[in-house]
Amino acid sequence: MAYLYLMQHQLAIIEDNSSMRESISLFVKAKTQINVIGDFVSVEDFLKYNFDKESPDLLILDVGLPGMSGIEGIPHIKKSFPDINIVMLTTYEEDDKIFDALKAGACSYISKRTPLIQIMDALNIVASGGSYMSPSIARKVTSFFTSRPKEKVKTPLSPRQVEIVEHIVKGRTYVEIADICYISINTVRSHIKKIYDVLQINSKVTLITKYHGGEI
Repeated sequence: MAYLYLMQHQLAIIEDNSSMRESISLFVKAKTQINVIGDFVSVEDFLKYNFDKESPDLLILDVGLPGMSGIEGIPHIKKSFPDINIVMLTTYEEDDKIFDALKAGACSYISKRTPLIQIMDALNIVASGGSYMSPSIARKVTSFFTSRPKEKVKTPLSPRQVEIVEHIVKGRTYVEIADICYISINTVRSHIKKIYDVLQINSKVTLITKYHGGEI
């Protein structure tokens, strides 16, 4: 597995388990050229740290933390770093915690039982604009949607915006969407920004969750 995609990315880690925190940091530094710019034991410590010019665009975040929980901290983190990609790394695999984290703005949810090499794969995917979930987590998400009846509601989106959402759900890139819809990439980005504004969301995972939940 090549990790060249990570070369320009800045990673921060919030994890109160010192052994886990150090293991991830050392492994990232040894196996990738990603820049680990800070590790913290709490959301509060992370938020008050002065990153100067090296703001993180990747964050590994634990759920169970001293003080504010990881899930409670996501809105505060996203307010300070709107474009940050949050990867939850936790022992909690309950449905409510998974969906609370994804709804709050996390783009990935990984079990702490995941081998370090797979955590690197997850970071690679997230850094490339995708999302990643441990197989056990992904199964829970899939089961949630396949076990509940879908009731389509009237969407506030335009037909073109719904079409773009459907392409996103299918995993198509902005370039592919632009080609299929015969529009520019900037127009695709503009549509997606409007979609996020209308739905009052800030992540692709939440968009996909709303689509499968029948809200679009």
